[in-house]
Amino acid sequence: MKYLLNGIFFLFFILVVTCAYADEPSYPADAVWTRPGARFSSVKIYDARERLLTRLLPDHKEMVKIDQIPIDLQHALVAVEDHRFYSHHGVDVLGVGRALVKNIIKGRVVEGGSTITQQLVKNMLLSNEKTMSRKLKEGMLALEFEQKYSKKQILEMYFNYVYFGNGAWGVQQAARLYFDKNVSDLSLAECVVLAGIPKSPNNFNPFAGKVRSKERRNLVLAKMVEHGFLDKKRASGALKSPLSVANQPDKSYFSEYIRQKLIDRFGEGVIRTGGYKIYTTLDLDLQRSAEQALADGLKRVEWKNSQAAGLQGAFLAIDPRNGHIKAVVGGRDFHTSPYNRAFYARRQPGSSFKPFIYAAALEKGFPVSSIWSDESLSYDIGNGKMWKPSNYDNKYFDHQSLRDALAYSNNLVTIRLLEAIGIASVQDVAGRLGVKSQLEHNLSLALGTSEVSLQELVYAYAAFANYGQVAGPLAILKIADRGGNVVFEGAPGISQGLSQGVAYLVTDMLKGAVDYGTAKNVRVYGFKDVCAGKTGTTDDCNDAWFIGYTPEIAAGLWVGYDQPRSMGKTLTGGAVCAPIWAAFMCKAKRYVSLTPFIMPETLIMQKVDPATGLLAAEACPQKKMELFIPGTEPTTYCTEHGLTPIESLIQFLAPARESQPKAQEP
Repeated sequence: MKYLLNGIFFLFFILVVTCAYADEPSYPADAVWTRPGARFSSVKIYDARERLLTRLLPDHKEMVKIDQIPIDLQHALVAVEDHRFYSHHGVDVLGVGRALVKNIIKGRVVEGGSTITQQLVKNMLLSNEKTMSRKLKEGMLALEFEQKYSKKQILEMYFNYVYFGNGAWGVQQAARLYFDKNVSDLSLAECVVLAGIPKSPNNFNPFAGKVRSKERRNLVLAKMVEHGFLDKKRASGALKSPLSVANQPDKSYFSEYIRQKLIDRFGEGVIRTGGYKIYTTLDLDLQRSAEQALADGLKRVEWKNSQAAGLQGAFLAIDPRNGHIKAVVGGRDFHTSPYNRAFYARRQPGSSFKPFIYAAALEKGFPVSSIWSDESLSYDIGNGKMWKPSNYDNKYFDHQSLRDALAYSNNLVTIRLLEAIGIASVQDVAGRLGVKSQLEHNLSLALGTSEVSLQELVYAYAAFANYGQVAGPLAILKIADRGGNVVFEGAPGISQGLSQGVAYLVTDMLKGAVDYGTAKNVRVYGFKDVCAGKTGTTDDCNDAWFIGYTPEIAAGLWVGYDQPRSMGKTLTGGAVCAPIWAAFMCKAKRYVSLTPFIMPETLIMQKVDPATGLLAAEACPQKKMELFIPGTEPTTYCTEHGLTPIESLIQFLAPARESQPKAQEP
């Protein structure tokens, strides 16, 4: 039988060589080679509490010379994959014959019989198709390789081209991935683990399961002893060694953001050489809370609304006091869609843009108690067309104070307010608060038609939380090199975008949006602490938003489709986003101590009639305490219900003040 099989394979390869041809293999011209003696290790990223988040490794393949590969690793591979490697000429006839017999007996393929050389040519030059023609080419090319290259060269190419699982091509990349070492620094036990992977990379790599990987390691050690590559004493020592592997890198929206920041500062080579420790502002607990809240919330929406399948979303949480990024979720799944919607996507914000208009109005001297008409509007926009804006669901209130108009997201009052203060003043306020996207110069700005990013909105709202101070984005606290030397320290850039009084008044108005306005689902879904925020929904329901904050956390989210289309009329910012935000904050308060907002001493309080916005007379049926920037408070009493003699005298003697400033050109 032995001689028969030898004869068959001899004739078989003579036939193939006469009709097949292979190009001479070579390394790519742009191949990256690891310099002998180089000290490489991964870049490690830590959260704000110095908990390891992940490691950064180079994405490209790294090549090594055979002399950089430990002899134990070479022997381990040969022992388990092709123990006659040093005696055959590319094809192990005995091995193929043995595999053929076993496969016939079992009635299925249980053993391949491919040599290291055959595996190499398949990885370098051929496909994985299981056909006779591919197997013929593989055998022929293996014979040709053995004529052109030495055994050391073949082993070197094999180690540089073979797949080790989890995206690691080549032994150097595998060594850095699984052990955070150069291949030349691997121990015997680590060498044996790597040698066992190529047989089935997805099953035998140590990240796939330590038990299975350890069993494979033990088999490789046994093969090394069996074939004379290792004595029993060293094998016994390796068997007793614990299977210690590095933390599995977990690519995320935040880690890729940090990767780009590092490359921008230190150049492309920083990830390859590694050795840096990056201490970031992220809070791992808040990050997990954000991921869970967004994932659960989108599933809930899709389960209740079959037409909403395939929604995307983004979430960003920061510390408004210093701009520290605490959590970021750029989409539902980084691995299927790595585009970071939290930082880079620009969409129409809808009514979540309105606070900037009200902040500009407060700066212009309009008091929050002033009463505005909610009657219908109509504008001639040329070409015989009319623009007739309306409130959501065509709800009208006749008249509303600025406070209630913002809480209930009144479109018509906001448009009138924008006309009164001028578009340029709103553009100026938004720009001072960090909104850098171009804002259109028309009245539709009141409805949030100019596209902005989630990052811009969250940081701008954070200025309301931080009493007008604008903190720029900060993700990296410090960077330490391999020797522990700090080579970079991050510091927040802080500027005063609004006065304390204006910022606090906007916050006080947005507390109403949460307590009784369009964002009341925040309360319905369980978050009861003091907070402020605003919903946003575009007219066509393509985009839903909620941005909310406390003094310690400003967080916002967007939900919609990557290719804009309607989610359905009921899927508003209040219905979709406010519950997700509430779920996040209910978890976040376990890790962050929340405090109430503190009113600046620069503001004053007056008792007013909420129906007129004027000083409340004794006969007024409703009275409430209202906040004012000094000089904007009403000086006259409401007369609709009559005045007492004393009130009439005060009214007569008080200096008259217009109920609101004069309108400006929009």
